[in-house]
Amino acid sequence: MMTVNEVSKLAGVSIRTLQYYDKIGLLHPTGHTDAGYRLYDDTDLERLQHILLFRELEFSLKDIASIINSPDFNRSKALEQQIEMLKLKRDHIENLMNFALGIKMLGVKHMDFKAFDRSKLDEYSKQAKDMYKESPEYKEMEEKSKNRTKEEEGILADRFMLLFKEAGTLKDKDPASPEAQDLVKRIQDFITENLYTCSKKILSGLGKMYSGGGDFTKNIDEYGGEGTAEFIDKAIQIYCREE
Repeated sequence: MMTVNEVSKLAGVSIRTLQYYDKIGLLHPTGHTDAGYRLYDDTDLERLQHILLFRELEFSLKDIASIINSPDFNRSKALEQQIEMLKLKRDHIENLMNFALGIKMLGVKHMDFKAFDRSKLDEYSKQAKDMYKESPEYKEMEEKSKNRTKEEEGILADRFMLLFKEAGTLKDKDPASPEAQDLVKRIQDFITENLYTCSKKILSGLGKMYSGGGDFTKNIDEYGGEGTAEFIDKAIQIYCREE
């Protein structure tokens, strides 16, 4: 675990910026010290790396939040996209350097303005953003949440996590038990009512994401106790196999 001061020095990001990321829901710390200072683990640092790479690529904080908080967000795929966009940005900068050197050597008659063409980089950037916004689930989620205040969003998130806290009281039972299956149904209904239509196919994918490590597993186990995320995934897969 690293303190906010240590993360600030490691990543070259101000403490105020990290505090702001926490405030807007972009990067929550794993925990806090007894004195109330933020503490970050490796998963938090991995998320910060994605945020900073997107910032280097001139994505807005709003776009970054939409991408990394999307139910479709894939870390590996995002990294591949970031690498491709960084290559395009490198090529763009090299073209600008050659343009500037040409002016220095040949004077202002060296007027090839193609060096300023950002169309490839901008188009790829747009595709990366749109990939997460084209799904009907994302559009439905945006529609359902557009009039909610931050306070209402926070209350909704707390209500959702209470379902996983309840899962923690069941984790020693059979995931196929009526109690566990009823809880899975309520999780599915909650997502459908408040976020997007949660089909069994989507729910199955969410279950695997819940137990797959990272922020989801950490947060669920924090609410329900260690092993809760794995238990709820098993219960979800059983539920989704039923006809």
